[in-house]
Amino acid sequence: MTTSHTSDDNVNGTSSAHAAGAQTADDAVRAELSRLRDSIDNIDAAVVHMLAERFKCTQQVGHLKAQHHLPPADPSRESRQIARLRELAESAKLDPAFAEKLLNFIIAEVIRHHEQIAEQPLTSP
Repeated sequence: MTTSHTSDDNVNGTSSAHAAGAQTADDAVRAELSRLRDSIDNIDAAVVHMLAERFKCTQQVGHLKAQHHLPPADPSRESRQIARLRELAESAKLDPAFAEKLLNFIIAEVIRHHEQIAEQPLTSP
């Protein structure tokens, strides 16, 4: 009769060396995820700051339009901007449809701001 022996190093066909290697791989994956997520967080912060700067400029445009009784929307400019952004997206290897959706969302918000500014009483600069 043959008796099978298992040692602490080989339980269920997994050696402790293999388990240690898996733990090292898990640690490496977690470290890489953390590094990548830190980069994503930094990029997100930069995007938010860039959008804030963009909206500061568009607020100024809104005030200028209101002072000179110009309409809040400028469809020809918007069309040019969308075409320009789609080209930039393509060259950056970003989905142009996504870039267009993002810009349309931003443009809608800008127009909303411009409409609000136009409804306010004009004040001297």
